[in-house]
Amino acid sequence: MIFLEDAYRDESGAALVEYTVLLGILLVAVIATIVTVGGWISAQWAALSSGISSTN
Repeated sequence: MIFLEDAYRDESGAALVEYTVLLGILLVAVIATIVTVGGWISAQWAALSSGISSTN
């Protein structure tokens, strides 16, 4: 029982867990941004290509 109480109070790995969660949230935000911007860029290139094709 004392082992469980000591393990519950031990905070030595808490910082690692917090940084891992923060890194995960940051990674999700970066991936979402890349997907969103990638879709926008793809649409812009398609519009540009269509505009160039229609002038010829």
